[in-house]
Amino acid sequence: MNLNHIMATVLTAASLTACSSGGENDAEIIDKPDFKSTTGIFDIDALEALGRVSAVSVSPETRKVLFGISYEDLEKNRSNNDLYVMDPDGSNLERITRTPKSEGNFTWINQGKQIAFTYADADGKSQLWVMNADGSGRKQVSKLEKGVEGFLFSPDEKKVILISPIKFTREAKDLYPDLPEATGRVIDDMMYKHWDHWVTEIPHPFVGDFDGNEVTNVEDIMSDEPMYEAPMLPFGGIESFAWAPDGQSLIYVSRKKTGRDYAVSTNSDLYLYSLADKSTRNLTEGMMGYDTNPSYSPDGKYVAWLSMERDGYEADKNRIFLMDVTSGEKTDLTSDWDYTADAIAWNPNGKSLYFLAAKGGDIPVFSLDIASKEIKVVADGECDYAALAPLDEESIVTLRHSMLAPNEVCIAKAGEVKQISNVNTELLSSLKMPRVERNMVPTTDGKEMLVWAVYPQDFDSTKTYPSLLYCQGGPQQAVSQFWSYRWNLALMAANGYIVIAPNRRGLPGFGTEWNAQISGDYPGQNMRDYLAAVDYMKKNSFIDPARIGCTGASYGGFSTYWLAGNHEKRFAAFLAHAGIFNMEAQYLETEEMWFANWDMGGGADKAPADVTTAPDYGAFWRKDNPTAQRTFAMSPHRFVDKWDTPIMITHGEFDYRILSSQGEMAFNAAKLRGIPAEMLIFPDENHWILKPQNAVMWQRLFFRWFDKWLKPAADSAAAAPASAAAADSAAAAE
Repeated sequence: MNLNHIMATVLTAASLTACSSGGENDAEIIDKPDFKSTTGIFDIDALEALGRVSAVSVSPETRKVLFGISYEDLEKNRSNNDLYVMDPDGSNLERITRTPKSEGNFTWINQGKQIAFTYADADGKSQLWVMNADGSGRKQVSKLEKGVEGFLFSPDEKKVILISPIKFTREAKDLYPDLPEATGRVIDDMMYKHWDHWVTEIPHPFVGDFDGNEVTNVEDIMSDEPMYEAPMLPFGGIESFAWAPDGQSLIYVSRKKTGRDYAVSTNSDLYLYSLADKSTRNLTEGMMGYDTNPSYSPDGKYVAWLSMERDGYEADKNRIFLMDVTSGEKTDLTSDWDYTADAIAWNPNGKSLYFLAAKGGDIPVFSLDIASKEIKVVADGECDYAALAPLDEESIVTLRHSMLAPNEVCIAKAGEVKQISNVNTELLSSLKMPRVERNMVPTTDGKEMLVWAVYPQDFDSTKTYPSLLYCQGGPQQAVSQFWSYRWNLALMAANGYIVIAPNRRGLPGFGTEWNAQISGDYPGQNMRDYLAAVDYMKKNSFIDPARIGCTGASYGGFSTYWLAGNHEKRFAAFLAHAGIFNMEAQYLETEEMWFANWDMGGGADKAPADVTTAPDYGAFWRKDNPTAQRTFAMSPHRFVDKWDTPIMITHGEFDYRILSSQGEMAFNAAKLRGIPAEMLIFPDENHWILKPQNAVMWQRLFFRWFDKWLKPAADSAAAAPASAAAADSAAAAE
């Protein structure tokens, strides 16, 4: 019996107490939508109907697999995550929660008899909860004033780390109590914003006692360091902590810097905290880059972690380091391996580590023998893996996705991979899906580049098609077999476009030299790589050279702006989201100054070992840095005089990484130039577009824009719209 059938059965079984909402309003519960495709084509409606499978956890005793599935509700304009359990072979699937709010950070406790998770309390604050393995007996066990953002139990489960925010900055009323309605922020520190929020609070680790019923005696273990965060903003979580097997100490990750030093440095460290005497010791003193993701071996003899070498470089090679706990000796286990690791997990035998890494356009699961340093492939294929949950010494549970399918739960054993969930199998099997093809394309400097091509369903090589160049963000973020609900290449192809997705310079998976080349060379070789990919693909008779568009977000948005002034008539339309338009402005607008310095200032050649000694080495006023001078001289805004092609610009006003003013400048420039232009601003979105209705609106306008400029009228009239609702919306808008 497949998962879709089981889920349908669960949803209609009103008597299932394990899935009870506990008296909460059933009208607020979001369930699997009753969606049936009327076209048989992968469209926006089908994309929104897909279940989104999240993290997996394996029980220690009963060998059950716990995972989450969330669905979006367009009318309610939100999503919700519920929990499911099944046997490792995919049988005995049970839905164990049916609640109006999402269960998060879930894991097994009490030898697999219970599950711990975070959930909102009556005041809307996320707290730690526990329940029985069947979903019954839910109870809140923490009562932290500011809530719980993550947790990690000690091995004996008598202690628990709770991540909770503490106050960081002064409010107006703190300065002037007689002005309680004043809203002004007084800022005297560069650590004042992150991506989509003002930093008024920072996360701290609290440790409390746990007796199975409640968490008590909660104490901030960094109470004497209120200026430092742990985990690190903006994306750090519970992977930043590790309990020693004896539960008497723990390791946490922190970048103990403030102000300007914090803004220009990536030098985080691993800190060992002793519960007995409350002492703290830096385990990675002198290691200058990011040190993250600590993990004790099962026997407690070793600590493994991810480590970058250079300060100020967020996309440096992530090495896997090992420390002997007794001697303190540190070993780089990947010194002879030319790729960057993204996650690690110990094999239960303690002799090897599992890890993920981009390689050759995919993200396989690898194993690493700690004695021999031998690396083997555990699970691969034309797909990406996205989780590591060891089941036993020979098998591991993971998540797998591709450009044509979202996450499903899989188990890898003895070189074989078996899919054990079928959350979206039935829906996807009812659709005609596009096709993905690998191409090895020669570059202008005599190398080869992997370029993905995604072809529409029912592709006919005797016909001609419009195409889209997809420009990746990051800039050092893999164009692997990724699945995205916003930048979905299959959806673009299903709408009648051939998608060209190059693994240009600056992307991981092709060695450290390929990855690092882009730093200090934004307008250089990677742009030639983009154009080489387009020129190669348009040699095919089925690509219409007069109907090629260009699009991307973040660095991909920068790429779109830059190509708009340097494409030599290759493109007929552009769409940029959250892109950098004016690099001089961006240098001073962004909050992560290490990024601006390294990438604009040529960090590999120009950065000092300790970047705090030259915090502005990549600035546009540094006339002594020729790399920086070249970078800023080649900013996209300096080529507006050559803009001659329709462009659409989208941005979120809560984007504090790349301010929406960048998009507004680009739009105004296009209009002043007399170029057809359209701008879509979301006042309630950040660097990403997250709200369901906003996401659908963006997709509809994306295709409306490109259809207008890349599809002849006859084609547009005959083409299937992105959805029936999209067709109505487009007609009304016109």
